[in-house]
Amino acid sequence: MDYYINIKRRQAPARPQPVDSEIVLNKKDFIVSRTDLKGYIVYANDYFMEICGYSKDELMGVNHNIIRHPDMPKLIFKVLWDRIKAGEKVFAFVKNLRKDGKFYWVLAEVEPAKKDGKIIGYYSFRVRAPRFALKEISKIYKDLVGAEKTGGMKASEALLNSFLKKKGLTYDEYIQKLFKRGFGFGGFLRGFGSIFR
Repeated sequence: MDYYINIKRRQAPARPQPVDSEIVLNKKDFIVSRTDLKGYIVYANDYFMEICGYSKDELMGVNHNIIRHPDMPKLIFKVLWDRIKAGEKVFAFVKNLRKDGKFYWVLAEVEPAKKDGKIIGYYSFRVRAPRFALKEISKIYKDLVGAEKTGGMKASEALLNSFLKKKGLTYDEYIQKLFKRGFGFGGFLRGFGSIFR
């Protein structure tokens, strides 16, 4: 099925003021969305709409950053975009902003959607992030956001690289290590990509 037919890009509404109240995803449910090449939403499953608080009419055609939380480092999205534009799959812990200002954490798998070998868009599958991982990720993200405010993206990237070097891990290895401890990384997300193929 072609999800790109008759999807008109629209301006997203103003983001709500963040509220310090969390919505926790169900263990067995997952969020699915798909965007065009510029990140505009062309598909969202029912659970995505339930969790983010926006209706289908409110989501279709608006940029996926409608749910971007200000606590998220810009660097993490740069990593995501660099990787998926290069045709690679990438995982990241993401704090999202609901329509009512509340937040929810996910582990996101983002990868290119391809047709005849060409990238035509991107899709993302999200599951509940393990609680123990969020304690560590929250601190790292806070430090990265602080670095971005004082020294920009270069400072944030240098901080992340230094952190990973001390751990002796690549970005991917670090994310997998955090998730594996709780759920078994590959087993939980394996097969999601087949939904749109």
